[in-house]
Amino acid sequence: MSIATALFFMWGFLTCLNDILIPHLKGIFQLSYGQAMLVQFSFFMSYFVFALPAGKLIEWRGYKQTMVIGLLVMATGALLFLPASSLASFPLFLSALVILASGITCLQVAANPYVTNLGPQATAASRLNLSQAFNSLGTTLAPLFGGALILSGVQATPEKMHSFSAAVLQEYRAQQASSVRLPYLAIALTLILLAIAIALVKLPTTDFTRDFRPGEHDTAKRGSIWRQPYLLMGALGIFVYVGAEVSIGSFLVNYFGLPQIGGLDEKTAAHYVSLYWGGAMIGRFIGSALLRKLSTGIVLAGAALIACSLVVLTITSTGHVAMYSVILVGLFNSVMFPSIFTLGLAGLGELTSKGSSLMVAAIVGGAIIPLAEGHFADRVGVQHAFVLPAVCYIYIAIFGLLAYRRQKVAQLPVPVTIA
Repeated sequence: MSIATALFFMWGFLTCLNDILIPHLKGIFQLSYGQAMLVQFSFFMSYFVFALPAGKLIEWRGYKQTMVIGLLVMATGALLFLPASSLASFPLFLSALVILASGITCLQVAANPYVTNLGPQATAASRLNLSQAFNSLGTTLAPLFGGALILSGVQATPEKMHSFSAAVLQEYRAQQASSVRLPYLAIALTLILLAIAIALVKLPTTDFTRDFRPGEHDTAKRGSIWRQPYLLMGALGIFVYVGAEVSIGSFLVNYFGLPQIGGLDEKTAAHYVSLYWGGAMIGRFIGSALLRKLSTGIVLAGAALIACSLVVLTITSTGHVAMYSVILVGLFNSVMFPSIFTLGLAGLGELTSKGSSLMVAAIVGGAIIPLAEGHFADRVGVQHAFVLPAVCYIYIAIFGLLAYRRQKVAQLPVPVTIA
């Protein structure tokens, strides 16, 4: 359980470190917002591309070896940041992120069901909540770590960079990009050590092929996941949720630097980004208590409506009001992923594993929506581009209300799921 929890921490940490890479690479390579969002596109598209191969790898090599392979692939991606920085090559940075994310996908597909089935099913939720809390701890610490080590230098102004010759510009970019070497080298070594630890430790084995929920085996009349409307709506919910959460986090450093919002330098802004992700960690504990007393659909709809209201507030205000309203969105994001997963998989029976795969593939929203918001921001500005996440939260609220009505009518059992 300790090793599995460490995996949750690492992929949360590395995922959120992208929020620091984006403004750093944007300044070095003089990228538009749309071009800078290729960082998230490359990273989250890997979930869509590698989710099925990762599942096949588990069937072939098992959960333990898949975790080891995933960690070694992640380490390879992290090590590629060294030549990418030396050559000051944005395409090579993107390639490194693809490899890094493909390894994380292997961990996601292997570690989530492993933790769920690592002990009695009655305590599965407790184990997952603990693991998810460490995942959120990773997302909270990453901006502080990245801000201190990656954003520590002073970048030249765009006007000054335009005056550089091609050779001087390339040398400047390599010097600025060098700040990622030490952090990602340390990350790579940590991942290799963790892979060795898992390879040496004898992990318990259980049967993960059965649906453990009683009374959920009537699949004859269901047949295909594509005939499950609530699963499909849930997958779209995951798509827009991840897209909205990642979009907001990706723009925060640049957003807090706007004169009318905070006028903060990148290093200071990174500390505030950690508050956004830290809110998600706190919200998991609050949400866990609420979900024991209230319907999942109601909690989901309420959180989504509040998040939408906060986004609208940050769009229509300035200064500290705009800053802290968007930071608070993280608190209400916390319950959305597990709630959408739970409601989308309810009543699927032995189709649950296939439905879960579809949900994981829907994480590709973290690639598509930030890219769309980046191009939108190039046209209307970062602040007004937040209207896209606001629309996403409206859909999530509608899905929560529809799922609540379905649960009331059918009284479906709610499965234990992952975040």
